[in-house]
Amino acid sequence: MKTKPLRSTVELVLTVAVALFFALTIQAFAVKPYRIPSESMVPTLEVGQRILVNRFSHRVGGDPKLGDVTVFTPPSGVDTRECGNRGQGPWYDGGAEARQPCAKATGEKADTTFVKRVVGMPGDTIAVVDGKVIRNGKPTEEPFASECSGPECNLNEIKIPAGTYFMMGDNRGDSEDSRFWGPVPRDWIIGEAVATYWPPKEMGGV
Repeated sequence: MKTKPLRSTVELVLTVAVALFFALTIQAFAVKPYRIPSESMVPTLEVGQRILVNRFSHRVGGDPKLGDVTVFTPPSGVDTRECGNRGQGPWYDGGAEARQPCAKATGEKADTTFVKRVVGMPGDTIAVVDGKVIRNGKPTEEPFASECSGPECNLNEIKIPAGTYFMMGDNRGDSEDSRFWGPVPRDWIIGEAVATYWPPKEMGGV
């Protein structure tokens, strides 16, 4: 009589352990939740929204696509707008640097993750005029982007190096992105944001 309750307890423990294992495995390799910490992706994503990011596709060889909203690790120097091909110093100092592009990120990753949109692919030539992307000489359709004015809303042409992607927030006037610290290497991109699940009224695709 005592054997059956003991067996049931063991089965329950094993079931919970297996479920926990698969849940952690899925989060590590397939889908992981993230919280939006800033207004850089407004109006697409609001502060506090939770998104699900598909990590698996990029791990099996899939590359980011133009227009994807992605989670990635930015280069070190994001706080000071340091750039790998400009040496030390900020991107904008009120002078001649106001429109200069950064073609190369610093060589180290920062200790944080960002959520931005892919607006430039490897080999593309990118410029920004009033917050709007000019890709390979042609204005792009960006209904998701907010209006932008000021020196940070304009950028001289930059050719995106092989193996890197140009990222920008949809809130062009309030986003720390590739305009300031350069394109993001492929290996630093974690995955594509595929859905938002919180708050409930915002549930759906990204």
